Amino acid sequence: MIYEVRTYDLKVRALPEVIKRFGESVDKRQELSTMSAFWYTDIGPLNQIIHVWQYEDAAERSQVRSEATKHDWWPPKIGEFILKQTVELFIPWENSPLLIPGDHGPYYEMRSYLIQPGLMGQAKVRWATKLEERTKRSPLSVVMEGDIGTASKLVHIWPYKSLDKRFDIRSKAMANNVWPPKNKPGDTVEVMTQENKIMLPAPFSPMQ
Repeated sequence: MIYEVRTYDLKVRALPEVIKRFGESVDKRQELSTMSAFWYTDIGPLNQIIHVWQYEDAAERSQVRSEATKHDWWPPKIGEFILKQTVELFIPWENSPLLIPGDHGPYYEMRSYLIQPGLMGQAKVRWATKLEERTKRSPLSVVMEGDIGTASKLVHIWPYKSLDKRFDIRSKAMANNVWPPKNKPGDTVEVMTQENKIMLPAPFSPMQ
């Protein structure tokens, strides 16, 4: 199973109209394949939308996208508002939950790390030592690694009921040495860069 993560940078003040136009088309589009989530940024890089689509594999993605473009309702007519489009395919880790519909947020934190080439396996081992304990404190939506798009990219998404709740959970996890998981002595630090954004769901997002 793969996730297609589509990130669009929009012109200033275009967000309300873009969400409106997506909302008018998305029900028909979801008859062809599953949209896992649709978010827009609240903190971090502003004026972004992030929509996530689930497919069994790249072949299904190709077939569905070909079928979708046969219709005049897809893609939504938003080209005039788009500054940049980024499309990436991700594979969830074996020990990761999957993106499921529900009232999990409304605040979602997406953390994106570039991992030194060849050390994604080391990151998996390191995470495995603490992930269960960390998710007892607050749920994880997904952790996944890039397959097509940005190479050696690790993305993890965490839902929170409030930003105060996020701060409290993360502060206590760090104070108690629960998170982030530490490298073993002698290991190379595999994370090269880190980015973070706080997102909110669009009204029609399956994940709220």
